[in-house]
Amino acid sequence: MNQIMNTKRLDMREDRMENAVWHTGEKSDLSIQEKLNILTDAAKYDVACTSSGVDRKGDGTGIGNCKASGICHSFSSDGRCISLLKILFTNECIFDCKYCLNRSSNDVPRASFTPEEVCTLMIEFYRRNYIEGLFLSSGILKSPDYTMELIYKTLYLLRKKYRFQGYIHVKAIPGASPELIRMTGFLADRMSVNLELPTAEGLRKLAPHKNRKNILTPMRMVQNGREANKEELKLYRNAPQFVPAGQSTQMIIGATPDTDYQILNVAESLYQKFALKRVFYSAFVNVNQGRVYRNDQEGLLPVQGEEGPPLLREHRLYQADWLLRFYQFEASELLSEDQPNFNIWLDPKCHWALKHLEIFPVEVNRADYHTLLRVPGVGYRSASRIVKARRIAPLTFEDLRKIGVVLKRALYFLTCNGKMMYPVKVEEDYITRNLLNTKERLPDSVSGITFKQLSLFDDVSFQKENLQEVISG
Repeated sequence: MNQIMNTKRLDMREDRMENAVWHTGEKSDLSIQEKLNILTDAAKYDVACTSSGVDRKGDGTGIGNCKASGICHSFSSDGRCISLLKILFTNECIFDCKYCLNRSSNDVPRASFTPEEVCTLMIEFYRRNYIEGLFLSSGILKSPDYTMELIYKTLYLLRKKYRFQGYIHVKAIPGASPELIRMTGFLADRMSVNLELPTAEGLRKLAPHKNRKNILTPMRMVQNGREANKEELKLYRNAPQFVPAGQSTQMIIGATPDTDYQILNVAESLYQKFALKRVFYSAFVNVNQGRVYRNDQEGLLPVQGEEGPPLLREHRLYQADWLLRFYQFEASELLSEDQPNFNIWLDPKCHWALKHLEIFPVEVNRADYHTLLRVPGVGYRSASRIVKARRIAPLTFEDLRKIGVVLKRALYFLTCNGKMMYPVKVEEDYITRNLLNTKERLPDSVSGITFKQLSLFDDVSFQKENLQEVISG
């Protein structure tokens, strides 16, 4: 009965939406190409963008699908996903967050799409196989409710008018009404609410117009909505799905003096209390450095030198986040108040293992799965293969190589049939020197920092006539 009543209310609200006149305020003299240039560039600092996590077929009446294998992932050199049309609905904003390029006091070109313009770009780019889905974020135009309603209209048109059944990731606007967020959740595959900064103190300092309660409220609502929707789907197979790919968030790293220990504890709490699928970490880029704008003489943001944003720190936090989600680690095991930051020259699992040499080396033919997960160079798939393979015969180091174990790291922490691969000292300094000599492969962005976001037409000039051809079809 609740499902039937909810569906009726949703249909009635959608009918009113469809018959309403939609606009984004004042008319703009900008062409759709100029808007696209501005709003794709403005979206490049939002990294909470992923197209995985949902496996939903189309029903044959529209275009696109959400098969997990059907979303093609492309990544820029700094690891940002570019398989989706990644844009802001608007870069106008009523807030004045000091770390944000689109802050209200910044003198930057402003633009806003209309819902129809987003739909036109999305469908025409999809039909030409440039993209596989949509990532839509936004500044706050006039008010959170006003902005959320425009985003809802965009998704409603895509799903109902254009029959697009592919992947859509959308931002829930903190402070917007729960009903608008709920309605949008039935049209999106994934929703995210940016935590912005790891601590409430940092938020008060750099984004005084925002507060942690307004950010966590929509997170809790999405979590509760997903749990209720799972129960509804058990009773009504054809019930609409609510955010089937789950929710994610993003934290800016390096804008405030928060430690890795604080950041990991916040991430762990979000995973446990809000059932998030991903926490994204965005290395702070001082986009306002050198700009002249109003009301920012406080000097609250760190000044970045030639080394640029802390991309290596971001990389280590992603590795530690992986340990939390897949390797059964806890934040309190990886770091502590006495040692609050990672050694950026070592990956977090090696960093942990070197501080716990008393449990190494472990015998690969006897160690349980949980212990194997903690060995540097052994992944969760490799650990599973080891447990299965050793039932047949004792394993050797050559067997481990074939299984996929990275022996250049694992050889210091494993024995096979009571013997190590080579005579080595189980000493922290000795192993550290040797691990550093293996020259771990780092993301390209760590050695070659770039602030350029790849476009849909990466090395092809994007002139006015090209865009007109895309739009006109």
